[in-house]
Amino acid sequence: MTYKEIRKNEEICALLKKGNEKLGVLGFTDHSEAHCALVAERAAYILKKFGYSDHEIELAKIAGFMHDIGNVINRSRHAEYGALLANELLKQTDMAMEDRITVVSAIGNHDESTGGAVDIVSAALIIADKTDVRRNRVRNKDKAAFDIHDRVNYAVTEAKLKVDKEKNVIALNLQIDESICTMYDYFDIFLGRMLMCREAAKMLGAKFKLTANGSKVL
Repeated sequence: MTYKEIRKNEEICALLKKGNEKLGVLGFTDHSEAHCALVAERAAYILKKFGYSDHEIELAKIAGFMHDIGNVINRSRHAEYGALLANELLKQTDMAMEDRITVVSAIGNHDESTGGAVDIVSAALIIADKTDVRRNRVRNKDKAAFDIHDRVNYAVTEAKLKVDKEKNVIALNLQIDESICTMYDYFDIFLGRMLMCREAAKMLGAKFKLTANGSKVL
């Protein structure tokens, strides 16, 4: 089972589509196939930069693409629901049991409320997911009706993730429009996720650094 095959799997894509539609009704930001594909590619980029094997990179991409399928059941505990769904789906493929368990574990541990990095695949997934902060993830078109999550995401005018293997640093550099949301609001929402990234980076033997408007935060 390859990442390309996972991308084309009708059931996985249908689960992601339905889950994202449901979250849209509930007022959540975009968690679409586009988000999951970005997470998959970003997780691969992180592991490739640190010299991990093509096989480990492939598992990170698969976990990245499938990580939000649990939203179709419920946003609460979506990581755990997603892991259970992924386990059943991947059992139907030719994926080796050990690889399936690695992917399932990464999906089940990617949410900051209940999880954390347990290996290099889960670490890459966490960093890739939590650093996907961008304006076009906001679906609400009425700025007057923005909640704090909308304001925080919409306020990020630029987000760049850089990996420096020589310095063993993973850095997220943000530009935030403070006329839309204050730094306090941003960190009220994202501090837990950024701390999760810091712990995930340690699993990769690296430091996680966060810069906002040119100032170092973490």
